[in-house]
Amino acid sequence: MGTALVTGASAGLGLEFAWQLATARHDVVLVARDEERLTRLARQLEAAAGVRAEVLPADLTVPEDVERVAERLRTDERPVGLLVNNAGLGLNQHFVEGDLDAELRALDLMVRSVMVLSHAAAGAMVARGRGAILNVGSVAGLIASGTYSAHKAWVRTFTEALAVELKDTGVTATVVCPGFTHTEFHERGRIDTAHYPEIGWLQAEDVVATALADVRRGVVISTPSLRYKAASALLRVAPRSAVRAFGGYRRALLDEAIEGRDGA
Repeated sequence: MGTALVTGASAGLGLEFAWQLATARHDVVLVARDEERLTRLARQLEAAAGVRAEVLPADLTVPEDVERVAERLRTDERPVGLLVNNAGLGLNQHFVEGDLDAELRALDLMVRSVMVLSHAAAGAMVARGRGAILNVGSVAGLIASGTYSAHKAWVRTFTEALAVELKDTGVTATVVCPGFTHTEFHERGRIDTAHYPEIGWLQAEDVVATALADVRRGVVISTPSLRYKAASALLRVAPRSAVRAFGGYRRALLDEAIEGRDGA
């Protein structure tokens, strides 16, 4: 893979991707908004793994910042062999009553930036005849639970379509679709997870290890853990009315979380 570029590298799955790639002796380009946090991480990776860690601060809800990252993907100097589109956020709001500007920022982050960066990376990688793109999706893309589900459904379908287009080019596209994973994601999104049973949770290191192993094997859809493989298979064949009913259950949990948040 050579050099890997990871978005959302300062926390959560992105942080775990950065560590696992660095300890596997890959140079890394770290992308996130928090330059201080990225710089600290870069120093730790260089000291611990002996790799080069490049810091590229960017807010991927801002088109100009996305383009700066895209330019880094297009360059032939220290070319990027693996793009990890990981940056994401949880809104913890209903769409109808919610803040539309927040919805648009989420769309820019989890859909628009994925498209722009994948386009830049794929073009450069195909010209070199090798490379890989890994997009972080979610099992949520198979249910009907807010715009987050819609964004992740787009990521999944987009990655599959990209994989078809990239066949026989030496470049692969993979989407990893984890379930609930212990990271900072829910805390940052102020999402109450008290209702979710512990058996449903995955560890970040396991999700990342599975995703990277599947990238190496050229797998298109990577689903960590047997329980989420089974859940995904069930959701794909279940009547859509049942899928929507499950989304209604998730809405009820969100109602409780919002009520608790506003009453705090």
